Amino acid sequence: MSLKSLRLLVQHASFVVLIYGGRFGVRLGPGVPCFACPYVNGCGGQCYLMGLQGYIGFGISAADFWGFEGARALFWFLVFVVLVALLGKLWCGFVCPFGLFQDWLTMLRRRLGFSGLKIAPETMAKLGIVKYVLLAWLVLGPIMINLGILHRDFYLPFCQMFCPAKPILPVFGGELRHFALDVTNLVTTIVTSTSLAVTGGTLAAMFARPRFFCVFCPLLAMIHFLKPVTLLALKKEPALCHGCGTCRRVCFMDVEKVWLEKAESDVQCVDCVNCGECVDSCSASGALRLTFAGKPLAKSSRARSLGLKKHRGAA
Repeated sequence: MSLKSLRLLVQHASFVVLIYGGRFGVRLGPGVPCFACPYVNGCGGQCYLMGLQGYIGFGISAADFWGFEGARALFWFLVFVVLVALLGKLWCGFVCPFGLFQDWLTMLRRRLGFSGLKIAPETMAKLGIVKYVLLAWLVLGPIMINLGILHRDFYLPFCQMFCPAKPILPVFGGELRHFALDVTNLVTTIVTSTSLAVTGGTLAAMFARPRFFCVFCPLLAMIHFLKPVTLLALKKEPALCHGCGTCRRVCFMDVEKVWLEKAESDVQCVDCVNCGECVDSCSASGALRLTFAGKPLAKSSRARSLGLKKHRGAA
C-alpha cells in the first residue's frame, strides 16, 4: 500500500472519530495536536489551541495556579507534548480533519477541471510568517484580556476571529450558527465579521491551492517548536538523490528543502506536514525515508514510484 492510500484511509477514519466520536463515547480531551474543533457538537477530541487560550485567559487565577486548574493545564500541556513527540507532523498530514477538508476541496477542483493557483515559493515563505503572528496573538490576546487591555468579548481570540475551522467543521455536525454575524455590540460585530471575512477568503484560497490554510496554521508552528523531542522525522540520503525535482513537484506545501538539500540528512522543515507524497514519488530507492526514533517506517522505492506514475496516467 502506498503512503498516499494509507494516508487517505487514516484521514477519513480520524475525521469520523474526531468529528462524531463524542456521540459514541469517544472523548480524547482538549490536548489534540490538530484541528479537532470543540465547536462541533459531539466531537471526539478538541484542538489544543482552544484549551491553551482558555487556560491563559480564564482557566487559571493567581490563587489557583498551584491548585486544580493549574494541575489540569499542566496535564493537558504534557499530553499535547507527548502526542507531538510520538507523531510529530503526522497529526497534520494524516489526522487533522481540517486538513482532510482542504484535500476534499482540492479533489473537487480537479474533478471540475479547474487549474490551481500557483504561488512562488518565495512568496509562500513570506506568507508563512503569518503563522507566528497568529501564534503570538492567541497567546498575547488572552493575557491582554486579563490585564483589561482587550474587551472580554475578544475571548478565545484566535478561534473567534481567525480560525476558519470554527465555522466550517461544525457544518458536518449539522450546525450553521457560526456563520452568523453577532451585532450585540461593536466588539462582537468586529469579531464575527472578521471571522466571516477570513473564512470566506480562506475557503476560496483552499479551493484554488492545496492546503492553503496550513501555511498559516499556528498549530503547525507549535508542533515544529517541539521538533527536538519529536521521534518522527523526514530524512534524506543526499548521495542517492538524482536531483530530478519530483519531490518538489508533488509537494502540495511547496517545500523546497527536500529537493535542495545536498549535505544534511534532516529535511524536516516547518511547513512539511509529513504527508509522504515525496517518499511515495521519489524514484531513487532509499533516498527519502520517514523515520521513527531513527528507525525507517517508509522508504522511497523506484518500483513504487513507477507504479504510482502508471496509476496516475491511467486515471
